[in-house]
Amino acid sequence: MDMINFITRYFTSLWAFITSPFRAMWRVICRIFPPREFTVMDTPRGNVYTFKQSSFWRFTKFCGKIGLVVWAAWSTYVFVYHRPLLQRRTQELEEAKSLHARQMTDLQVYLEKYNNLTRDLNVIDDKILNTADLSDKQKEDLMNSRLKTWGELDFLRTRLTEMFTNEDYMAEYRNMSELSAEFELTRAENEMLKKQNAQMVESMQQIATADIQIVDAVSKLATENIESLRNNIKGISSTIASLGLTQTKLVNNANKFSNPLVGAAFSPIEFDKDLDPKYQKLADDLELWNGLAKLNIMLPLGAPVEKVRVTSNFGIRKDPFTGEPKRHRGIDFAGKIGTELMAPAPGRVVSAGERVGYGTTVEIDHGLGFTTLYAHLSQIMVTRGDWVRPGTVIGLAGSTGRSTGPHLHYEIRYKGVPFDPAKFVKE
Repeated sequence: MDMINFITRYFTSLWAFITSPFRAMWRVICRIFPPREFTVMDTPRGNVYTFKQSSFWRFTKFCGKIGLVVWAAWSTYVFVYHRPLLQRRTQELEEAKSLHARQMTDLQVYLEKYNNLTRDLNVIDDKILNTADLSDKQKEDLMNSRLKTWGELDFLRTRLTEMFTNEDYMAEYRNMSELSAEFELTRAENEMLKKQNAQMVESMQQIATADIQIVDAVSKLATENIESLRNNIKGISSTIASLGLTQTKLVNNANKFSNPLVGAAFSPIEFDKDLDPKYQKLADDLELWNGLAKLNIMLPLGAPVEKVRVTSNFGIRKDPFTGEPKRHRGIDFAGKIGTELMAPAPGRVVSAGERVGYGTTVEIDHGLGFTTLYAHLSQIMVTRGDWVRPGTVIGLAGSTGRSTGPHLHYEIRYKGVPFDPAKFVKE
């Protein structure tokens, strides 16, 4: 009765009473989001438009914005926290499924082995019980096989019990599979290595045969060339000996010598003493061959003129000016003025100009202490510091200096001291 009096006193109807909370809430919303008007001017046309936003429209937009913010926050939360959690749970599920599959594989393997062992045990029991003529040794072997089979069955029973009761049980079949795969790979690799080894043995035999043939061929070639090169300088052996030199010393010096025309120095080859001595002999022959070849190139062997006609030899002679005996330091070649004079060996021009008594002179250093000197020239064709090759024209014959007529005065010196070049010229 009091409730009815309250309603009739403050509300016009029962509906007004029921809807009063919603109307109060709406008034609060209208107070927070009052209606708004805003004006937009169309500048080109000069028109003015007025738009009105109701409280309901403003409240709806606010709720939409709040909804978007909530949705963005929830999505971020799910992405940052729940997604990794879901991925981890998915991974755990996959691992559990894999473990379960391996356990089922283990179970299948153990069950198959259990059946085989049970069958073997039954066969052994049947032989023991139904075979009358068994010897003691056979009975002992059958009993040992039975005990071994029984032990394997007991092991399988233990593994099966552990599989179904132990939560930390780890399946073994994966390890067995990996070992089996590794065994197959190792066996395949071993077969491949065996084939490769057989091929290598065959190749090594072929290489050894080829090595023998090559060593023999090169040794023969080296010996023949060494003899040929030795014969080339055999004629100057006495002259070399008179200078206090030996062929061996010259060869060693030639191997150590280097310049742009004769190439780099030769590095000796040394083999282990445990190897076949033929290799070291071949290396020594190659070193000798190289030294003799360089020696034949470097020594000034041959005449500096195309047509050789000696008019005066090395040694004591009458001086053409005084008539008294005097030592002649070289040999003279007859020739007209302008006759081309050539270098007999590669070398570098160390002097090109006038010398007292020699007139216009060129001197060439050929290395190993040997130099050649060309005197009484009418013209010089090279300059100091030039590299010259065999046959290079270094000047023209003349009659400059202390000379009685056109000719070439030619000297070969060892460490600055002239010696008789006759045998060098004849070579």
